[in-house]
Amino acid sequence: MILIDPPQVPSRGRLWSHLASDTSYEELHAFAASLGIPERGFDRDHYDVPAEYYDQMVAAGAVPVRSRELVARLVAAGLRRRKER
Repeated sequence: MILIDPPQVPSRGRLWSHLASDTSYEELHAFAASLGIPERGFDRDHYDVPAEYYDQMVAAGAVPVRSRELVARLVAAGLRRRKER
């Protein structure tokens, strides 16, 4: 399932959402490609999506979830990739 959290992360003068899959990276990459999300938006286990595209992602089938749920589902699926220190 494709998941998206609310646009809450400020960066570069915008707010950003995280787009992820709790099934596979292949599903995530295919969804992103079908909507024209550039590969450079992929960060370890999710795509960063600007707030102005949130509604488009939901209309295309991304399921809105809270940020904590998105992370919990990635962890449960074994797809969470944490930043290395």
